[in-house]
Amino acid sequence: MTNTRAESRLFETARLGTLDLPNRLVMAPMTRNRASADGVPLPMMVTHYAQRASAGLIIAEAATPNRVGQTYPNITAIHSRDQVAGWRRVTEAVHAAGGRMFLQLQHGGRVGHPDTSGLTPVAPSPVALPETVFTPTGHQPAVVPRELTVEEIRSTVADFAAAARNAVEAGFAGVEVHAGNGHLLHQFLAQNTNRRTDAYGGPVEHRIRFAVEVVRAVAEAIGPERVGVRIAPGARFNGIEESDTEQLYPPLVTALAELAPAYLHLVFADPEQPLFRRIRELWPTALVANPALGWGDPLPADGGRLKGEQLLAAGADLIALGRPFLANPDLVERLRTGAPVNQVQDGALMYVGGEAGYNDYPVLVAVPAAQALGST
Repeated sequence: MTNTRAESRLFETARLGTLDLPNRLVMAPMTRNRASADGVPLPMMVTHYAQRASAGLIIAEAATPNRVGQTYPNITAIHSRDQVAGWRRVTEAVHAAGGRMFLQLQHGGRVGHPDTSGLTPVAPSPVALPETVFTPTGHQPAVVPRELTVEEIRSTVADFAAAARNAVEAGFAGVEVHAGNGHLLHQFLAQNTNRRTDAYGGPVEHRIRFAVEVVRAVAEAIGPERVGVRIAPGARFNGIEESDTEQLYPPLVTALAELAPAYLHLVFADPEQPLFRRIRELWPTALVANPALGWGDPLPADGGRLKGEQLLAAGADLIALGRPFLANPDLVERLRTGAPVNQVQDGALMYVGGEAGYNDYPVLVAVPAAQALGST
């Protein structure tokens, strides 16, 4: 029987900025709270990422660019020497295994708590998260964030640029600026969290200003070919409510495109949605599409392969998968051969630390072609 499984475009090589990728599968960034209390990657993280080095690109989990941006306990950061050294151990292991890595930069904004960071969270406006926040002592009511001054906005932009330089020093090929999922940049974009009346609030062209300034500063710091941006149009994470999604994102994407980053990472991408097609038309470089696989639902039997192929056919260049890579260190080989995929273990293990549900997923021993592909 002819092996037709490997003919998928998912396994073609691709070019991303200055990187040559061996396939079009990207490991999406997934925060798993496995760092030290002060944001330094731990040895178990070295193992975790090295196990998944066969991905065309790994986008490492969110790292905060400053202390006040910390969201939850035991997440990574990239603003101290120890954090840089810890991440360097990760990148060296991934490089030794043949992999390539970007680091996601994420500022939580109002998604944080003084019991975690020691500081009052900041945001575009003093609008509290309508949910509890996980802290070192458990879930607590969110506090009202402090509104950023214009000078503090400029300082935060500078922190992102410094974090990008630190990431390159730590061995990353580049960084992804997180502008989605209800974190600080997304809070500036959305009307329900941005009630400012200055140059950073009100009309769309003002609300996109902060995100554009951050990406511009990061691109100037390390080069646009080393920069990606993640957006989540319409996503309602962390209390975000977009009342003008269709009007908001085309101007944002157009403004970001002028900065020529290496890629745009679109969360919950749907090839049937007009906004997906519009973003593809507007975006000049690589489009990374992250398909919706149903959070909390079992992984599809094909590990997301079909949805990935549909997105490639609709114009995406790379396909980002999260939980499939979490549960399958050898996901690329499983998708290539059609082997069964592991399901994610108990969701309660995702954010509690430790090796269980993190580094203990089995890999294929050897799957005969007839068994993996079916025989006729």
